[in-house]
Amino acid sequence: MHTISRRLAGAALAAALAVPAAVAATTSASAAPFCGITWGSSTKATSPSLLWTGRVTSARAGQHACFDRVVFDLNPGRGTLGYRVRYVSAVTSPGSGFPVPVTGGAKIQVTVNAPSTLSPSTTTFSGWRTFRQLKNIGSFEGYTDYGLGVRTRLPMRAFVVADADGGRRLVVDVAHAW
Repeated sequence: MHTISRRLAGAALAAALAVPAAVAATTSASAAPFCGITWGSSTKATSPSLLWTGRVTSARAGQHACFDRVVFDLNPGRGTLGYRVRYVSAVTSPGSGFPVPVTGGAKIQVTVNAPSTLSPSTTTFSGWRTFRQLKNIGSFEGYTDYGLGVRTRLPMRAFVVADADGGRRLVVDVAHAW
């Protein structure tokens, strides 16, 4: 009987020692960022006084291995292209402030500091890992707003690319996972 108790105690001790090692391995593996992405989900913005005189001419989206991307194309102009990209509880219409329904578990409001003559439109992304819907809400007093519906709140980044013809592109990437 005494030998069985010692064996059980030894087995329990071995199991207890193995658990922290397994937990440590899991914790360090899950701490590694998805695809090396370290963007976070906080607001990405420039100064609201940075304005571009060129107009938003289109919005297009693409899928990448680690993120979905939307690109806002602007024609040549003067100034500096500014933007504000942020998670919101509800996307709102510029000027009126009325809520605009956007499909997705989380919503991103994209404000491009440039005018647009594009008509309001909606693009739905079926089968995409992150994007659900993109709505061109409209332009008001030189600023253009879009609502981007995504699966859930995920890391994102935003940056501006200067084109050879003098135009600009605002790029917004949203990761597939944390």
